[in-house]
Order: sequence, then structure tokens, then C-alpha cells
Amino acid sequence: MTYTEVLRQTKKKQIVPAYLLYGTESYFIQNILKSITKAVIPDDNNENLSVYDLEETPVQEVVTDAETFPFFGEKKLIIAHNPSFLKAKPDKLPFEHDLDRLAQYLEQPVDFSVVVFIAPYEKIDTRKKISKAFKKNGTVAECMPVKDYEIGKWIEDLVKSMNITIDKKVFEILETELSSDLHLLQNEVTKLALYAGDGGHVTAESAENLISQSTNNSSLRLVDAVIEANLHKAIFIYKGLEKMNEEPIAMIALLAFQFRTILRVKLLKQKGYSQFQMQKQLSVHPYVVKIAMNRERQFSVRRLEEIMDKLTEADASIKRGQMEKELAFELLLYEIIQPA
Repeated sequence: MTYTEVLRQTKKKQIVPAYLLYGTESYFIQNILKSITKAVIPDDNNENLSVYDLEETPVQEVVTDAETFPFFGEKKLIIAHNPSFLKAKPDKLPFEHDLDRLAQYLEQPVDFSVVVFIAPYEKIDTRKKISKAFKKNGTVAECMPVKDYEIGKWIEDLVKSMNITIDKKVFEILETELSSDLHLLQNEVTKLALYAGDGGHVTAESAENLISQSTNNSSLRLVDAVIEANLHKAIFIYKGLEKMNEEPIAMIALLAFQFRTILRVKLLKQKGYSQFQMQKQLSVHPYVVKIAMNRERQFSVRRLEEIMDKLTEADASIKRGQMEKELAFELLLYEIIQPA
């Protein structure tokens, strides 16, 4: 089953005795686990919660625990991490897992225990007998990262679920800066929703003040400031990076990456490359190319080459000790913004 289907069932408290959550997207795994925990032990009674690492504990001990009646409450929750026996090549361990015992339990589980197996692996061997037993007798949830082409829809659904609307620029920030970390993405959208209130709207200006700034995000905002020829904004962003203990040399490198990408995308576009072909050629995230394609329209090839020259000169000036680094960076911003 998909992550969404399993989460929907658990939120409705439609709980089954055995789950297998596998995949590399921890956000999905933790969300389902949180929902199951809330349904099984709503009073946060840790007496009815057991957690095992199957790289340290044989699975038969987990089964024995599951078959032991809970001392407190009606049900107990058992979480078993790292069932490497589901992989095509299981890890070598100093003990053996009794998989027949586990398979027997899955066929006839007790009604007072819920057992959740968490396999943080990209793949499991679905041909194995025990994998088939999970599929037949339990609920298997695939928790894999969201595909690049699905991120936009994911953000739209998340924003909609919190009953707010956002500017296109806010959507772009979320898509480009936070799509690789769904935990952080949800946290930041939740922050925006709390600020806007039920049915509220989030502007780009509000989002820039509210969203936790990463170094990469700030470098993109610096590029925007150059495009806008807004020296005041650029200096403000730079001062914010200073507070994050970012060195001018590192900031020059970040700007160089952004402008180099814009230049390369512009040149590839002139040669007729598609966005997908550009991504393959440059070996970067799809959204890096997408944003660069939006920005390249604002510059000529000559202007981009001039900016790259200025960045190179500033970098050399600081490294040779010819100028104090903070001053050198502020002058750099002035020089690349004023001609724009």
C-alpha cells in the first residue's frame, strides 16, 4: 500500500496487528508510526511500548513479547527496527532470526499487540517467504522519497491541508529550498499557517521573514537582489549570513555556483537543450535548473561573464590579503549590482 493509504487508515484508527514500513523516507515512516502510536496507546503509556533493534535482538524475542499479555491497558505496541533479513543480502549477525516463528505469528497474531517492523532500506526482497508473509497477513507501506515531479503537488496538498494560500514566490522558495527535507518542509509550512491563521494568505515578504534561512537559500536571495538591482536588500541578506557565521569566501563560492549555473543553463538553452537534458548535462537537482532557467532571462551572456570575473577577482583579493574580507564582499555586491 502507499504511504497515504496507510496513514489515512491509521488516522481513522483502523489498526491491524502487524505492519512493515520500508523505504528511505524517514518523514513518511515517522508519520505513520506516530499515527499508529496515537491509536494504540493514546495515553502515552510507555509501559505498553517496546522498542527493539533486530541487529541486536533475535526476532523470536520480539514475537514472544508480542504474545505476552500487557500488564497495563488493553493493547501494547512493539516496534522492531532494522529487519535486515528482508534484504536480498541480509547483514551478518552473531545470532539467527527464527523467521518461521515470525511467519507463524503473522498468520495468527494476537489481538492485544500491534507489531511494527521498520526497514529503512531502498529495497526489500519481495521473493522471500517472510516478505510474502508480511504482504499476505500484514500491512506493508512503501515509504520512498517523493519523486521530483511530485514535489509541487505535495506542497500544494500540504498547504491546502493547513487551509492557507501562498504567493507563487513562496511556493518557489518551498519547492527549491525545502523539498529535499520533508520534515523541515512541513515544519516551515506549519509556521506559515500559524502566522497567517485559518484561511489566511502568506506573501513573499512574510515568508522570507518567517522561513528558517539556510545558507543556500540566502545565496538565492542574493542573486534575486542582483536581478532587482537592490543593493540595500543584498547588504541586508549578507549581514544575515554574517550572523550565521558564514565567511565571505564561502559566500563568494555560493554566488559563483549560482551565477555559473545560470550562465551554463543560458548557453545550453541557446543550443536547444531541454530542461531534462540540462539537468543530466550539469548533474544537478532538477529545481536548480528550473530556477536558473527563470533567472537567465534577466542577463545577457556578457553580463554573466562579467559577474563571474568580478567574483573571481574578489576571491583572489581576499585570499591574497589585499583587502579586508568583509569590505571586499560589500564592494563586490556594489560592483555586480550597480551596472545591472
